[in-house]
Amino acid sequence: MGAATRKKVQRKFKIRGYTLKVEALDEILSFLSHFQDAEDEAIDLLLDELENESLKSSILDKESVHRVVSLLLEAEAAVEETPGAISTRSALRIVDAFLMSKFCYDPIKKIFYENTGRLAIHGDASAKSALYRNRFLLLFQRLSRDQHFSKPAFDTEMSHFGSCEISPIQSLIGQTGKRWVMGVISQLEDGHFFLEDLTASVEINLSNAKITTGFFSENTIIVAEGEMFLDGIFQVSTCGFPPLEDRDESLASLSGLDFFGGGTLTREETLRLAGLEKKAVNDMFVILSDVWLDNEETMGKLATVLDGYENVEVVPSLFIFMGNFCSHPCNLSFHSFSSLRLQFGKLGQMIASHPRLKEHSQFLFIPGPDDAGPSTVLPRCALPNYLTEEFKKYIPNAIFSSNPCRIKFYTQEIVLFRQDLLYRMRRSCLVPPSPEETSDPFEHLVATITHQSHLCPLPLSVQPIIWNYDHCLHLYPNPHTIVLGDRSEQKAFKYTGIMCFNPGSFSNESTFVAYRPCTQEVELSAL
Repeated sequence: MGAATRKKVQRKFKIRGYTLKVEALDEILSFLSHFQDAEDEAIDLLLDELENESLKSSILDKESVHRVVSLLLEAEAAVEETPGAISTRSALRIVDAFLMSKFCYDPIKKIFYENTGRLAIHGDASAKSALYRNRFLLLFQRLSRDQHFSKPAFDTEMSHFGSCEISPIQSLIGQTGKRWVMGVISQLEDGHFFLEDLTASVEINLSNAKITTGFFSENTIIVAEGEMFLDGIFQVSTCGFPPLEDRDESLASLSGLDFFGGGTLTREETLRLAGLEKKAVNDMFVILSDVWLDNEETMGKLATVLDGYENVEVVPSLFIFMGNFCSHPCNLSFHSFSSLRLQFGKLGQMIASHPRLKEHSQFLFIPGPDDAGPSTVLPRCALPNYLTEEFKKYIPNAIFSSNPCRIKFYTQEIVLFRQDLLYRMRRSCLVPPSPEETSDPFEHLVATITHQSHLCPLPLSVQPIIWNYDHCLHLYPNPHTIVLGDRSEQKAFKYTGIMCFNPGSFSNESTFVAYRPCTQEVELSAL
């Protein structure tokens, strides 16, 4: 163990009020050698266990530390000796969007609180305004922790260097000089765009603005630098999305609240699951989007894929089928639901004819934008039971979930979303995207949804959202992986540590993705 680790241990124990003898420090360093990839969690876990001990003194010797270390190592050894104790099926948790808890930010107390009331599908007018307010406050509280946008502690010349303090829009009246503001772009009058925050709105001019990577459309929240002109228009010189925050910083501010929906974990559980996750090198997810069951060519290609994975040494842990499941939109003019039901039954037969896949793999189905359902509004509920009953006769353990849908794999958080988002975001752009950093539209899309912490930041007139369930599309804290099922070209892109990829259209382009969550490795595949 290096000197840096020794200093870190001594510092953390000193913060908790402990003084370490040399022998105790050596014992702790020996313990940490078992968890080289998770030293901080191991130290915190050890400190938590020591607090539960009845210690005679705050000066720790080898004996008092050894007793706790032995218990923790025994627990770790017990897990390693029974690798079957946590199977892939139990390590994998599917989270339906409609079962996620809703958390709102209180700007006065500066804390998140859980909404405990019943959420109506058809919300009243206040639910729509709450949707925008909650989106704004989510990003505002994130921005308030960014050192570049925080108010200087001391009003000196040095403190103004590099400081971009956010001004309320209401305070722009009568002010001269450049100011930084944050707000949502809205079209309050035809052809005139405004920037709104919780205090006021101001008309903006983006024609000469220098922008960052991403799609700037109505409904997106931006941070802008500019100057108020005499005609009452805020001339924007620079604008971009609110900066991203490291996932660990976001989690630290949440006080243990479960935003993702996969359940909260103690430090001990996180440490144990992280170790198991690293050993799960054989686990693989196969993801296909646009699987048209009424198309013979598509079904033939799907049979080829299943045959291939049936004969590999270790079969995939999970197959994810994303809609659309029919080549024609299942709208009011669609009259072939009974035929689609039978086609789901044929898919069940096809999977059941592969015994290894049926026994060892799980199957997850996520509806597409044109699949059968109550409406095209987001989030979408799972496929109707009428369509899936025949399939379940052959694969009774199949999971039919919502769109979007979330997966918790050990400690890793994965978000799945099926929507033709790229085309619609490009159509809704107010200004052409900046080619300075990248000209790839998919990379612009990824930058937009991650900085907005929202899967679909389109205007509600373009993509309706259930007002009370907008939180189901939030991306906060940042997940580890985002799967964007889109008809556009197959792509994979890692942005600020978040792995994002599009499996492409299986029916049109014969493309799919094999994903290894252990290493976040994405294999772009095609027939």
